[in-house]
Amino acid sequence: MSEANAGKALTVQIDGSSYARIPIRTRVVMPGDDLDAFIREYAGDVVRDGDLLFVTEKIVAITQGRSYQLDEIRPRRLARFLSKYVTRTSYGIGLGMPETMEMALRECGTLRILLAAAVSAVTKLFGRRGDFYRVAGYKARSIDGPTAHTIPPYNTAVVLGPEKPKQVAQHVQRLLSVTAEVAVVDINDIGGNVLGSTMDAAGEKRLVAILKDNPLGQGHESTPLGIVRAV
Repeated sequence: MSEANAGKALTVQIDGSSYARIPIRTRVVMPGDDLDAFIREYAGDVVRDGDLLFVTEKIVAITQGRSYQLDEIRPRRLARFLSKYVTRTSYGIGLGMPETMEMALRECGTLRILLAAAVSAVTKLFGRRGDFYRVAGYKARSIDGPTAHTIPPYNTAVVLGPEKPKQVAQHVQRLLSVTAEVAVVDINDIGGNVLGSTMDAAGEKRLVAILKDNPLGQGHESTPLGIVRAV
């Protein structure tokens, strides 16, 4: 177990109900690690009947072999050009570097990224933000680049979004020895998304509300797993 992200409460109230957000501290997940073994080791004895186990997208992607060191990526000229016009934020570099933009071009296709860039260029003139990622889609939004607060060796790596997150959630649910829901999530300090889960749409919406203040963090906390428990 671990404390919550600095400044974040362990318990939150949503629609009149109270939920505990319980971070699970783990070792650093490495390429080649087996997600099943990892879940069993760190969550198997912690999850109770009725809990919701949430798994960060990053460890799913890493165990799927979707992490690349910067020196493995050779950005094309277009990637270097487009990355100059991406707004960098306080919570992550996004596609604002040639290496992450190169992976977006590979993941989403050149035409889609060019369309997203064109739409974004126009709508920014009218004060709209975020259209690049809305057009480029989930695969572009899910690309994580290196930042100063990222745990090594991922401070020099690009991590793509996980493949088949819904199927991953269903598979993890079957691993558990108790009856619990499972969700693969992408949470940061400005909000989050459920990428795949064993819940319905209402359950996913409630989970986003429960986790919207990012109680686990995504830096050196080393808490890629967590539990939501009604209290």
